[in-house]
Amino acid sequence: MKRRIAILGSTGSIGRQALEVISANPDLFIAEVLTANTNSQLLIEQAIRHNVNSVVITDESKYDQVEAALSGHGIKVFTGISSICSLVRGENIDMVLTAMVGFSGLEPTISAIKAGKAIALANKETLVAAGSIIMKLAAEYQAPIIPVDSEHSAVFQCLQGERAEIEKIILTASGGPFFRKNAQEISRATPEEALNHPNWIMGPKVTIDSASMMNKGLEMIEAHWLFGVKPKDIEVVIHPQSIIHSMVQFSDGSVTAQLSIPDMRLPIQYALSYPHRIKLNTKRIDFAQLSQLEFFSPDIEKFPALAIAYKAIERGGNIPCAMNAANEVVVESFLKGEVNFDAIPAIIWEVIDMAPYIADPTIDEIYETDRESRSTANQLLIKYKALLN
Repeated sequence: MKRRIAILGSTGSIGRQALEVISANPDLFIAEVLTANTNSQLLIEQAIRHNVNSVVITDESKYDQVEAALSGHGIKVFTGISSICSLVRGENIDMVLTAMVGFSGLEPTISAIKAGKAIALANKETLVAAGSIIMKLAAEYQAPIIPVDSEHSAVFQCLQGERAEIEKIILTASGGPFFRKNAQEISRATPEEALNHPNWIMGPKVTIDSASMMNKGLEMIEAHWLFGVKPKDIEVVIHPQSIIHSMVQFSDGSVTAQLSIPDMRLPIQYALSYPHRIKLNTKRIDFAQLSQLEFFSPDIEKFPALAIAYKAIERGGNIPCAMNAANEVVVESFLKGEVNFDAIPAIIWEVIDMAPYIADPTIDEIYETDRESRSTANQLLIKYKALLN
């Protein structure tokens, strides 16, 4: 039987590539539900091309446009997050690919888990903000979580068939566009420079996170929850070539790695087809032409966001949620050209320090932490903007 898939965030980078995988394997997969935030035109095109059952445009102002375009195609159109939560619970859905950006992916992911759906997780913020809650729910409702991020997919692949104790997880990082820049150059970087990633084509928010290395901090927290490994046993190394996507070191000292040419279709397809590995038309590694694989320790002075993430998960509770909320707010402001790049870690530090600590938060307290931290971050942004003017 074909695996019936809901893609949450189909107009983003992950969603678009997931549809490529589905199109290339029509005998294995079918897209049933697509969702988008504001990109109504692309959502319309995708829905018609893939003949989906339903779509959701969360921006209510775009509903009439989408409904008018799709009504003649027999495609049902909905709006709002509540509609996404309802559709992912449908009997016509086997797997939910969560590729929505940021904290917005949390509520639909919880709905899908409670319906016992398999989760192809591309929304790392869900586990950063509410990792303990999510993993408990996944166990309770027997909803498998299969990682889509290239690093976590690599670890997941390395662990297949293994029974040995994990000694260490080694997450690789490209270093982003600023790896060879000094701290002063990084501090005054423009959004255009930060968006110029050397190896990967990603959405703007993820690309900025990669430039600050907050993305690697978020991935470290995600790996902690996915694989049950303590943060101190998760190491980050800079690997500019992005050929090794992550590694696992076992108790006997051996290290297993997953290698491939950078192509996000590979981890997406692996998650959609798991436990099977199917053919993918992508470039293969030519080891005779591969001149070198380099590895470096990250410079915390240049990339303080990584240290912030380790501090946040050490404190635990609702603090990673506060960190994530602050990061989303400041990254958006930076992309608009309102603050300097170095404001990102500075404001996150302040928000974390000001956040009321909750050791074992409920889901309602997670939502409240997110709201309060965004408010605090916006208040701090006013001060930072004033300093620039």
